[in-house]
Amino acid sequence: MSEAFKQHTISKSVTYTGIGLHSGKDVIMTLKPAAENTGIIFVRTDLPNTPHIKATPENVSSTVRATTLSENGAEVFTVEHLMSALSMQAIDNIIIEMSSPEPPVADGSAKVFFDLIEEAGVVEQSANRNIYTVDREFAVYDGEKYIVIVPYDGYRMSFTSINKHPMLGTQYMDLELTKEVYAKEISSARTVAFEEEIAYLQKNGLGLGGSLENVVVFGKDKVLSIPRFDDELIRHKILDAVGDLYLLGPIKAHVICVCTGHAYNAKIAKQIQAYRKED
Repeated sequence: MSEAFKQHTISKSVTYTGIGLHSGKDVIMTLKPAAENTGIIFVRTDLPNTPHIKATPENVSSTVRATTLSENGAEVFTVEHLMSALSMQAIDNIIIEMSSPEPPVADGSAKVFFDLIEEAGVVEQSANRNIYTVDREFAVYDGEKYIVIVPYDGYRMSFTSINKHPMLGTQYMDLELTKEVYAKEISSARTVAFEEEIAYLQKNGLGLGGSLENVVVFGKDKVLSIPRFDDELIRHKILDAVGDLYLLGPIKAHVICVCTGHAYNAKIAKQIQAYRKED
């Protein structure tokens, strides 16, 4: 089942430069308007024949610390923050040119991308926007962790995070995902990391572009960064889930998450995509 509104793209090209969160590599990223029914396409301008990678559940190839998309012999990774901003700005069609495999980390949240899209301007196109109305329950369970997506008239997310760190503990957030709510409550929340894991991550080629400004780093008994929210972790978890689920395009559903992350988001997106293709 789907419900039709109008598709959107951006009105002009905008460029943003920086380094990748995990790769630490310099990247020039340009967002460009795209025709109706194009979808969200990443283009690796640094590779021969500039391979295109479409943002779809089928193209998720890894969910280790970030979401990686692969197609045509190329990959892009840590796409979830940009995808999250595109979701809440209702962008259906866009070309994302990147001179490196990872978008800029910016401030570690989705706010820079959200504002960049606002700066470019959102334009309505004439083709109908197909919003998928979830009509049954989908779920991925693993012990006490799970993600469940159920029918709902709107877009709502309820997230529970349980962390053994004494300064985090159990965090819960439940909200209606509108552009306005997202801009105020979610878009500026950053990734959380722990001081003791940073050396291990960097040894394994991860978090090379991280800093105390773009990541909320927790030491054993204090926060080394300056938090933007008391519960920044749960807000960023929602930010990530919104981005990962936008691989499905716009949906109407209630998403319920307990202690989940990218792997669960990808699994349930693939489950829904397979079900949609049966229709």
